[in-house]
Amino acid sequence: MTSETLGRPELGDIIVGVDGSPSAWTAALWAATEADHRHRPLHLVHAADTDSRARHTTDETVQSVREAGRDLLEETAKAIHERFPDLTVTTELSRREPIAGLRGAAALHGTVVVGHRGLGGFSTLMLGSIGLGVAARAHVPVVVVRGEAERPETGSVTAAVHGADDLEWLLVAAAEADARKAVLRVVSVWNVLTHMGSITSMLDDLDDVAHRRVHEVRDLANHVRDFYPGLIIGHHVETGTSVPGILVEASARTDLLVMGRGRRPLGVGPSLGRVAHSLIHHSHCPVEIVPPGFGDPRRRATDDHLT
Repeated sequence: MTSETLGRPELGDIIVGVDGSPSAWTAALWAATEADHRHRPLHLVHAADTDSRARHTTDETVQSVREAGRDLLEETAKAIHERFPDLTVTTELSRREPIAGLRGAAALHGTVVVGHRGLGGFSTLMLGSIGLGVAARAHVPVVVVRGEAERPETGSVTAAVHGADDLEWLLVAAAEADARKAVLRVVSVWNVLTHMGSITSMLDDLDDVAHRRVHEVRDLANHVRDFYPGLIIGHHVETGTSVPGILVEASARTDLLVMGRGRRPLGVGPSLGRVAHSLIHHSHCPVEIVPPGFGDPRRRATDDHLT
């Protein structure tokens, strides 16, 4: 897709999942701040999963779960309103399981926000079933909130790019920076080990590859400036042997780290690469995963996988 077919992306409303855990509360506060930046409503969703519970438990238990969910939503909305009195906050008690409930609430517009841990003692499993699951399957950007709750702002958004094909989702990172009045830092990590597997690899070849990557990143930054002329944009290429390690380190110096999600192999199944997995588990700041096609204005208004 070329810059001629793209436009400024519409970030939309914020949809955040709440489950009563400390991580979800931190995510809700971050989501409220983000909604305030965007001047858009905040939508609180509690996925009670009562559709599946109804098959193996009593009606009284299902009703109790629903009442507890309504109370949680009401309490969370009240607490958010106290901190953001001018913010429009809505609530939804979903009968579906969390991944389907959040995807359904977001549809094809908006941004889903989740905490990096859920309730219970198996935080990694909870992350795998909800945070990673939503990020791998959603048709909208998904933010997994990590880092300290009261972390001072750096005034920057960082986009982790790979090459020229990343302009589509890079504009989402630019929109995030523009809404925050922050600096956009476009970073690409060149892993030299990926170019040293052949006996024909020579130092001159590696130097040429590195220069091409630098020019690609510079051109990406220039394309973004065409859409956001007032945005301050920095760009650079880092060399190393661990792409996840370098990006995790970079996440300590930014407010939000944005990256694109790869397209599904053969169009089948969810796709979330090794780098995204590492960042969602180890980043020092919230991580936003942008799905392919989100910045395309020709996107279909419906999708069979939404339900």
